[in-house]
Amino acid sequence: MKTMQLIEDLRQEHELIEQVVGSLRAFVTARLAGRGEPADGPRFMAFFRRYAGDFHHDKEEQVLFRALVDQAEIPAERGPVAAITGEHRHMAGLLDALEPLLGAAHLAAEERPRLKALAVDYSHSLWRHMDAENSVLFPEGQERLRRFHILELPCRPMTEAERQAREGALALLVTYPPEYDPDVHRGDGCVACPSYGTTCDGLEQEWWTDLEWEDMHERMSSD
Repeated sequence: MKTMQLIEDLRQEHELIEQVVGSLRAFVTARLAGRGEPADGPRFMAFFRRYAGDFHHDKEEQVLFRALVDQAEIPAERGPVAAITGEHRHMAGLLDALEPLLGAAHLAAEERPRLKALAVDYSHSLWRHMDAENSVLFPEGQERLRRFHILELPCRPMTEAERQAREGALALLVTYPPEYDPDVHRGDGCVACPSYGTTCDGLEQEWWTDLEWEDMHERMSSD
């Protein structure tokens, strides 16, 4: 598969994941209002575990990121690749905490605010995470691979479980139209990334070589 096509596929998968995160928020709102079907909780979980995790995140980590590290001299232990994979693990942990609450037939009084807080944390984390990938890691990663003449990357089709998880989510979108949160801080570039300033100092500091810094200084001086 062409490198550009792989990245375009990842972007398109983000579009679906973004909608289903909004649908998850609508589902949680419904549950807290005494509506919604508890059996739909495991269907949301299947989507985020099987499709977003096993399929989408696996392609990022095992195909795109591996190519950047193994073939394009990008560090694995720090910078954007380490930050993004760390966020994958953080969000998997949030799913672990959400799972028993999403499928519960009845929510105890103390579980209700926890369910809402976890859903907000997960949605904010995932929305901002995808913004960082779309605006920084994908375009810069594609350019880095091009410089190293890496024009094709492997890919694989969805498994049956991943396909069923995706189909189930499409039905959930109809039942629970996506709900978006105006309070979440979103945006493009490193400064909007949830890892910026904590586990990553930004693309220029982490990825740029002396040659790239010299090129930038030359462009600025010529202006």
